Amino acid sequence: MPTGRNRSYLDHNASAPLLDGAREALCAALSLTGNPSSVHQEGRRARACLDAARRDVAGLVGAVPESVVFASGATESAAMLLGPDWLVGGRATRFFRLAVLATDHSCLRDGGSFPPDRVTRLPVDADGLIEIDALRAFVAQAPEPSLLALCLANSETGVVQPLDAIHAAIAGAPVTLVLDIVQAAGRMPIDAGRLGAAALILSGHKIGAAKGIGAAVIARAETRPMPLLRGGGQERGLRAGTPALALAASFGAAAALAATRTEGDFERLADLRDRLEARLVEGDPRIRVAGAGASRLVNTSCLVCPGVKGETAQMALDLAGFAVSSGSACTSGKVGRSAVLAAMAEGGAPFDAHEGAIRVSFGYETGQAEIDDFAEAYLALAARAGGREKKDRAA
Repeated sequence: MPTGRNRSYLDHNASAPLLDGAREALCAALSLTGNPSSVHQEGRRARACLDAARRDVAGLVGAVPESVVFASGATESAAMLLGPDWLVGGRATRFFRLAVLATDHSCLRDGGSFPPDRVTRLPVDADGLIEIDALRAFVAQAPEPSLLALCLANSETGVVQPLDAIHAAIAGAPVTLVLDIVQAAGRMPIDAGRLGAAALILSGHKIGAAKGIGAAVIARAETRPMPLLRGGGQERGLRAGTPALALAASFGAAAALAATRTEGDFERLADLRDRLEARLVEGDPRIRVAGAGASRLVNTSCLVCPGVKGETAQMALDLAGFAVSSGSACTSGKVGRSAVLAAMAEGGAPFDAHEGAIRVSFGYETGQAEIDDFAEAYLALAARAGGREKKDRAA
């Protein structure tokens, strides 16, 4: 049990705690009466609040405010972007195929509104990194305009994809890139211009905003998807409907704080992650860190150990006072093997994807004592699992 605390929240990749500033911005916006589309004074005040939120979200990723299209979350933003009909360079274009990663979040991996036979799931290696040869083959076999959508950082393992190699593989090809930066935002430096994507996907609650708000960031007005929802023309005509003003204000406040994070902040989280992993591997050499050979988010460890079943370990740790996940929170309520671990196992990772894993993801307020307490609790689980394995072999 965590010492001196009732609970240790180590599941930030599922949802970060609501920041005080985000809560204050949300409550202040709730007092605004007007519709942001109205021209009277009340409407102008609401519009000013919405514009400020848009500026702050854009600032987090180094984009211009006009590029930010608010939506109900990252899933809706993905639905907006993962369709075959776009304007590309100002010309109506139908994408022939969509390529995604086998380890991507399901809102990408399932292919959006593309027909299933037009979706290619690219394999990954043992560390969860894209197989560049497979991407090159996709490019060679797709001479017509195509879409490539992938998560910059994986939600379960924290593995960060090699953008330079990806850009080199698609250079000169009619391939438009969409990046899901939901997990990366606020945990690594983000510059939309350097990412080189036509569009980005963001989620508010992953960085400490209220739930129910996200955004698509469209890099260039002449290259964009066709409207997801038609109606009053809000959000540059791409997402009709009166904006969720209070949620957007919360998102803006969280983004403004996230934009102040420095290399020192990132290094402190990386030190906690490395301390945790070193303690676990030293305490039980059977424990493996998924994606350990790749560049990863500073706040994420995905732990695999023979005999430690992800779902049952999650419940045991919950009872011990630790909030962790056995996979992506969007799917961890369902019993079944992780698509991420399965794809990595197919790429050569030395673990059994059916056993699952425990994902630990923490935030800037997480302390060393919480990490140390969790390490002891997980090692105790692993020791019990090891004892059961020995008994099974002896029987």
